[in-house]
Amino acid sequence: MNWDYLLTAFIVCLAPGIGVVYTLSTTLGGGFRAGFWAAVGCTIATILHMVVAMAGLAAVLHTSAVLFQIIKFAGVAYLLWMAWAVLKDHGGLSVRPAAPATPAELVRRGILLNILNPKLPLFFVAFIPQFMPKDAGTGTLLQLGAGFTAMTFAVFLGYAALAATGRQRLLSSETAMNWMRRAFAASFALLGLKLAAERA
Repeated sequence: MNWDYLLTAFIVCLAPGIGVVYTLSTTLGGGFRAGFWAAVGCTIATILHMVVAMAGLAAVLHTSAVLFQIIKFAGVAYLLWMAWAVLKDHGGLSVRPAAPATPAELVRRGILLNILNPKLPLFFVAFIPQFMPKDAGTGTLLQLGAGFTAMTFAVFLGYAALAATGRQRLLSSETAMNWMRRAFAASFALLGLKLAAERA
């Protein structure tokens, strides 16, 4: 596989976004195991978006302003709800230790958070073709998509491991936990506002 593609994909995955923030906050609240399932959910959403892009539905989103806006504002509403829930230390979205959410619930939230971002299939349509050789077929497209998916999952797990390593130190400081909760709430809110400003 093209090393330029892998390096670019790694940089794209490393940039903090919805999946990274969700994985970090989930790991701080429930440990590495919770972060693992959060990463699984976010990665599943990435796969679904790539399937959408490959099926040509990204073009539909690009040409249908109404459909794009509906999906976009559903995503904005969900992100703002996540911001409120984290700020209020609400249940499974708390960054403090609490009754852990089930793996299915963590995966479901990860999928919802990322699937409601209509820019992702458009991103894949713009990103992947840049690295496809001329006359490349579906197999090459699937290979590049699989590489990006694997990279996404590895980066999410890396963030989860990093958060798990410093988790006990953070949990022992009430001040640090209060600031962490506010930071994650602000991150979700800012990501929601950023998504609201996006145009097809």
